[in-house]
Amino acid sequence: MSEEDEVMQIVHGRVKWFDPSKGFGFIVSDQTDADILLHANVLRNFGQGSVADGAGIEVRVQKTQRGVQAVEVVRIDPPEGIVVPFGDDAAEMVSADILALPLEAARVKWFDKGKGFGFANVFGKPEDVFIHAEVLRVSGFADLQAGEGVALRIIEGKRGRMAIQVVSWEAAAREKG
Repeated sequence: MSEEDEVMQIVHGRVKWFDPSKGFGFIVSDQTDADILLHANVLRNFGQGSVADGAGIEVRVQKTQRGVQAVEVVRIDPPEGIVVPFGDDAAEMVSADILALPLEAARVKWFDKGKGFGFANVFGKPEDVFIHAEVLRVSGFADLQAGEGVALRIIEGKRGRMAIQVVSWEAAAREKG
C-alpha cells in the first residue's frame, strides 16, 4: 500500500471521546488496531467545533510515526439509543417528520453545557430558538460556541420555538448542494 493509498483509506468508527478545550479526541474502529486521533482542526474543516462521545463517524485516515490520524471527516452520525426529552412538544414526530422540516440558518447566541441548554437567533426572525443539550447530542454535537453558524430544524413548543435538530452550517450547505 502506497502512502497515498493510506491517506485515502476511509474508516468507520465511533467517537471514544473528544475534548474541545484540549483540541483533540479519539475514534475507535474495528478497522484499525489502535485508536485514531481526531484533531479539532480536522473537525472544524468539516464545520463542527465539537462532536458527541459515541457519535458514529466516517473519516479518511493517515498512518504516521505517531499512529493513525484522521485527516478528513466524511460524515458524522448521532450516537445510537438516545431519546430526546420533548414531552408533548414532539411526541408524535418520527425521523421522516423531522427531516421534512426546513433547515433554518441561525447563529448561536449562547450555549451553556453545564445548564444543558442555550439559544440561537434565526436570521430575519426576532424570537430566540431554544436548544436543549440532548437535541445537540442526538445531532452529533457536544457543545456550541457563541457566534457559531448552524442550521436548525425547529418546532413550535409550548414555550416558543425550539430546535429539534442542529446541523453544522457546512453540512447544511452540502445537503442543499
